[in-house]
Amino acid sequence: MTVHTTKSNIENSDLTIILIKMIIEVDKIINPIPASDGAGVKLKRSIGVEPNYFDPFLMLDEFGSENSEDYIAGFPPHPHRGIETVTYMLAGNFEHKDSTGGEGRMTAGDVQWMKTGSGIIHSEMPAMKEGKLHGFQLWINMPAKLKMSKPEYIYIDSDKMSVHKDDDKQVKVIAGKFEKAEGPVKGHNVDPTYFDVELKKEKEFNYYLPSTHNTFIYLINGEIKIGEKKHNKVKDSTLILLSKGEALKVTAESSAKFLVVSGKPINEEIARGGPFVMNTKAEILQAVRDYHNGTFVK
Repeated sequence: MTVHTTKSNIENSDLTIILIKMIIEVDKIINPIPASDGAGVKLKRSIGVEPNYFDPFLMLDEFGSENSEDYIAGFPPHPHRGIETVTYMLAGNFEHKDSTGGEGRMTAGDVQWMKTGSGIIHSEMPAMKEGKLHGFQLWINMPAKLKMSKPEYIYIDSDKMSVHKDDDKQVKVIAGKFEKAEGPVKGHNVDPTYFDVELKKEKEFNYYLPSTHNTFIYLINGEIKIGEKKHNKVKDSTLILLSKGEALKVTAESSAKFLVVSGKPINEEIARGGPFVMNTKAEILQAVRDYHNGTFVK
């Protein structure tokens, strides 16, 4: 039998190669390190240590304990400038107050997306003396043109969060869009995606992302496989940095819960100074001076 190579055959073959190249794979698997912040809150830190910066993401902390001594001291008043902080509560209660006069209580499932801009002083204190506290805080860099903008908040109450459910999975959408579920963060400069995914055993989560974006998965519990290539076992409280591509496929080796976070790199030099992230050391020193001389809050 003679096989005829037609234009259609060639195009299909090329398409297969392209699709293979576009599949997102595991780039690096990182175990978070034990750390503490605030007045001694115990947590697991990954981004901010290893890697130091995953543009546009500056820091990722998982805080969680059933021992009140690990969290009761909370995060007393402290300043921020030049970043966005995204706090996502899975269990427990936090009360927050800030220099703009804003205050409120975060409960399980709530999200607080804070754009600190030119400067804000706030506190986050546990509104509980016992029980389980569990959640995440993600820091996102702001481009130079927005670092001195007016602070603002986006609040997402758990009962108002957009959620996709089917027989295989549940996807809570904090930012971005999955099927018909869409988050409230729109027109953002880094075009973020932030999903909380619960995936049943042996089922798949498939999603398409821009090839320009940096993407990571944070596995909360369970065991997962990512992409098509073989990689080391990934189980519980693990940061997985992903290669750039477009087609993300996650398979649950056991029932699993994980975060999918993606954003467009800002591609600017950064300078760090504790709670301040600017573009130059001079700007950090100015933030410190502003804080100490009482002109920090504009």
